[in-house]
Amino acid sequence: MTRSKILITGASAGLGAAMARNFAAKGRDVGLCARRLDALESLRDELVAAHPGITVAVRALDVDDHKAVPRIFGELRDELGGLDRVIVNAGIGKGAVIGGGRADANLATATTNFVSALAQAEAALEIFRAQKSGHLVLVSSMSAVRGLPGKKAAYSASKAGLAALGEALVTDLAKSPIAITTLLPGFIATDMAAKAGDARMVAPLDKGVAAMVSAIEREKTRACVPGWPWRLIDLVLPRLPVSVVARIG
Repeated sequence: MTRSKILITGASAGLGAAMARNFAAKGRDVGLCARRLDALESLRDELVAAHPGITVAVRALDVDDHKAVPRIFGELRDELGGLDRVIVNAGIGKGAVIGGGRADANLATATTNFVSALAQAEAALEIFRAQKSGHLVLVSSMSAVRGLPGKKAAYSASKAGLAALGEALVTDLAKSPIAITTLLPGFIATDMAAKAGDARMVAPLDKGVAAMVSAIEREKTRACVPGWPWRLIDLVLPRLPVSVVARIG
C-alpha cells in the first residue's frame, strides 16, 4: 500500500527533515510540524521547488503542548486532503545523572520522548480509527534495548517506554486496518548522534534515513536501523554484563 499523505513531527532538522526530503522525492505529500516555523517554511520552499507536484503543509507545534497536538494534526490532515501515515519523530537528547541536581533535564526528556509521543499517538490513532486506515510510526532508539547508565538513563528509559507502547499497539490493532511500526535507530549523523557515541559507529545521514524509510515503507512492526551493526547489537546488548554496560554511561 502506498501511503501518499504523511505527517512528520520534529521535521525542522535532523532525521525529521531528512525523512521529509526522502518522501518528497518519492512524490508524497507531507505535513511537517516542529517548534521552529521559519525552518519549516524554508524546508517547504526547498521541497516544493525540487518537486513541484507535491503538497507541503507546515505548522508550528511544540509537542509538549498536548492540547495543541490534535488540533495541529487535524489542520495538517485537512490541508493535505487526508492523512495516511504519521511519524512520531519529535524528541530531545537531554539527560543528566539521576539525583545529580538536574532533574529538569531528565523530566524534560521523559516528557517529550514519551508523554508527548503518547499525545501524538492518541491524536493520530483517533484520526486513523475514524477513517479505518492509517500507519503510525514511532521513532524510538537502540537505547531502548537496555537501560543505560549515567546521563543516558532517562533517555533510554523514555525510548524504552515508547518501544513498549509500540508493542502494545501492535497487539491492540492486530486485526485492524491500522499498521504500527516502531523504529530503533542507531547512531545516524545528526547533531544529537554526534554527542551520543563512537564516531566509527555513526552512519551517514542519507544511509541512515534511507534505512528508516525502507523499514517504514515495508511497514515492519519493529526495525533496528541501519541493519548493520544494530541488529546484532539488539541481540547482544541485553545480555552484556553490568560491568561492560557501565562503560557506556
